[in-house]
Amino acid sequence: MARHKSITRDQILAAAYKLVVAEGFSKFTARNIAAQIGCSTQPIYLEFDNMAELRTAIMDQIKQELTEKFDKVYTHDPIIDMALTYIDFALENHNLYTAVFVEDHFGVDDMRQFAIAAALKRFEAREEAKSLSDTQKNNIITGLWIVATGIADLMTSGFVSMSHAQMIDILQTVINVFIENGSLSGHAGEDIIAMAARTK
Repeated sequence: MARHKSITRDQILAAAYKLVVAEGFSKFTARNIAAQIGCSTQPIYLEFDNMAELRTAIMDQIKQELTEKFDKVYTHDPIIDMALTYIDFALENHNLYTAVFVEDHFGVDDMRQFAIAAALKRFEAREEAKSLSDTQKNNIITGLWIVATGIADLMTSGFVSMSHAQMIDILQTVINVFIENGSLSGHAGEDIIAMAARTK
């Protein structure tokens, strides 16, 4: 008689997610996840071919939750709202933020592209975006993301304390300067990520 499978895929995902939230991906092993559940590692490998597949499933879950968080409304401007949500995410979920946006456990490109794509979608709703090239829009969003990351890192480390109103003033000023002055507009159609990579 076949044994009843008592550990479900959802239980494994929940335990893996809980582990990442608490400790980041540095402790993301089958043994540690099994310890969270109180079982051997066998059920994990019955549900997932390997740990890479489980990591991908967790990343997909994190992206879905971030997508929902990015829709939170603080102001009338979706792109400012998304930047504020990103900063709040770093403050409220520091281990998880570090795991998915700072530490290179999965390659930074995947999360960077996810965040920039989500921001570009919101930026397209602005009237000013209609007259900008794709490279200019990408560079403005990347520049804003850099500023938001700076605020998040300074606040999580305790170097600065800032209200949402102060963040909004800074983020709005950054967007206006980038658009009005053509800052980060790129050279010969080149985006700033490519320029940064070339200078390494």
